[in-house]
Amino acid sequence: MTGKTMSNKTLPEPATSTGSSPAAQPRSTWGGVAKRLLPKSYLLLVLVVIIVIGYYVSADFLTLRNAENVIAAASIVAVLAVGQFFVILTGGIDLSVGSILAMSTVIVALTLQAGMPTGISVAFTLFCCGVAGLINGLLVVWLRIPPFIATLAMMSAVKGFSYIIQSTSLIQITDQTFIDLFARGTSLGLQNPVMIFLVVMILAALVAKFTTFGRSLYAIGGNPEAARLSGLPVARNLIITYTMSGLLAGLAGLIAAAQLRQGSSLIGVGYELDAIAAVVVGGASLMGGKGDPISAVIGVFVLATIINVMNLVGISSEPQLVIKGAVIVIAVFLSSAGGVQRISGFFRSHFGRRTARAAS
Repeated sequence: MTGKTMSNKTLPEPATSTGSSPAAQPRSTWGGVAKRLLPKSYLLLVLVVIIVIGYYVSADFLTLRNAENVIAAASIVAVLAVGQFFVILTGGIDLSVGSILAMSTVIVALTLQAGMPTGISVAFTLFCCGVAGLINGLLVVWLRIPPFIATLAMMSAVKGFSYIIQSTSLIQITDQTFIDLFARGTSLGLQNPVMIFLVVMILAALVAKFTTFGRSLYAIGGNPEAARLSGLPVARNLIITYTMSGLLAGLAGLIAAAQLRQGSSLIGVGYELDAIAAVVVGGASLMGGKGDPISAVIGVFVLATIINVMNLVGISSEPQLVIKGAVIVIAVFLSSAGGVQRISGFFRSHFGRRTARAAS
């Protein structure tokens, strides 16, 4: 037994010496960071294929105005998808983000209408949305309510609360500072909504890949009990994750409110499903422990571009829902149900035998 143990301990030494060679050093710096942050190549390939199809089916697809419309609409879902990604990464789900988004538009519209300064109004709105996310986390962790049920209840409660405080059909937003900050303004040559979701995406990718908190979320999603036994603060990290999802839903609501220039409890209808679909299309597993924020955002643009192409072609909303559902089913099959392995195994078992017979 002692001899076997000693021999096992000496096995990793060659790998260590090889990894410290000069040739491997550049990969551990910028090359390693880029490799860990960049999404899977197939997502970019799918997006490029959709863009090429859009170019051939509609002359208006590659116009600047159309591109701005797609990006403006996708920026809201992109911010939502980042928060949803972290929740799904832990093996949970957040159905309340659409309602929290709507609540964000109502609160910021009411506070701006009451004369509250823009910065204080934004901070107060984000605080309220973060509290809603915090309650989600407490329901899941302390009361041990399944995430689906807890966030479904929060979705209903927040929607009712938004409707009550709204009191009118919609609340107009006329604060030009707020509109410029979250809709019309530019930073570094990019529209502010684009800059916001890019910053959120990059920060989320860095947190997921290079922080203890991010790595612990992968561990929690892979095996919560093993993560708990290994000493990870599972409860604390889950509460932080759901709070972060609420905050990002609030931020997405601010963008939506500025773009629409109004607050309404009906604005967020269906956004939670769009965010979940984007995360799944981006390759994340609904079982947890798999995926990355950049792929989730690319999933947003894959779905947004598909919908945009169908709108330009003139496909009505009902067939669009069918096509969108088919895309989601295929994405779940490939990412969570082992579709790639099953397809490759099918081809190996059938065509591999024929090749072997032909060779013999």
